[in-house]
Amino acid sequence: MQVGIIGAGAVGTGMGILLRRRGYTIAGIASRTFASARRAAARLDCPVFERPEEVARRADVVFITTSDQAIGPVAAAVAAVNGFRPGQVVIHMSGSLTSDVLEPARQAGALALSLHPLQSCADADRAVTNLPGSVFSLEGDEEALSLGKRLVKELGGEYFIISPGAKPLYHAAACVASNYLVSLIDLSYRLMQAAGMEPEMAARALAPLIKGTLDNINEKGIPRALTGPIARGDIDTVRDHLVAIDTAVPELGEIYRALGRYTAGLAGRKGSIDPREVELFRQILDIRFDAISRRAATGGVTGEG
Repeated sequence: MQVGIIGAGAVGTGMGILLRRRGYTIAGIASRTFASARRAAARLDCPVFERPEEVARRADVVFITTSDQAIGPVAAAVAAVNGFRPGQVVIHMSGSLTSDVLEPARQAGALALSLHPLQSCADADRAVTNLPGSVFSLEGDEEALSLGKRLVKELGGEYFIISPGAKPLYHAAACVASNYLVSLIDLSYRLMQAAGMEPEMAARALAPLIKGTLDNINEKGIPRALTGPIARGDIDTVRDHLVAIDTAVPELGEIYRALGRYTAGLAGRKGSIDPREVELFRQILDIRFDAISRRAATGGVTGEG
């Protein structure tokens, strides 16, 4: 089976390396810039081409692993010069797009498939390490799904079939788990630095805590893995957090409050706090501790904001 790759980024190059190791022939690669295609071709030991249709014409399976915005235009450009043919399978690996973006390939008689790994691939080497064993979503033409299942199996992964209409929610979930996790950890770094810790030490100090939390999630599940002041009903500590944040780094207050509101609901689901406490946390998290309300913060739950 001849595999062609259009798009020499982390996922395309990494997938090519993995497939080559499993006995597939890489028929060629093309990319937006010839230099990036040439670098990937050196790793894949395959021909490099300037035009994507040249790759498609040589392949039984065509991976379009460009940016999401470019998948549709690339498919249309290849189809316009008869680069696709009946019997081919054309695959993209976008989490947000459905197989419909490959409609130009379908019109040429090819089969279309969306094959997306629930995985983070910062570069090709990380893709080679992370993709095997991952969970993949599959969506597309019925005849192409069998190939998708085969590819996932050969990578030692799992798959599930997703409906096209569910793709936005699925991709939002993936963004929260990956992209927003990076943002969340950056928020923790900034708060630690506001407390006086050097950035390099903050990264070292928090890494074991992050790992321990992920281990707890794997072992105990959610919500049982939840710990901390909200989970134990410690309103005074959360009030102290808010006063300190609003004083030192007020621009970070809203994100802390939004996470706190969500966590209060999670603690309620865990059963470690009752509905009345959930509501008290939501009230305290609505307060903005300006100069006046900070002086009154040791009073009740209410205050100026």
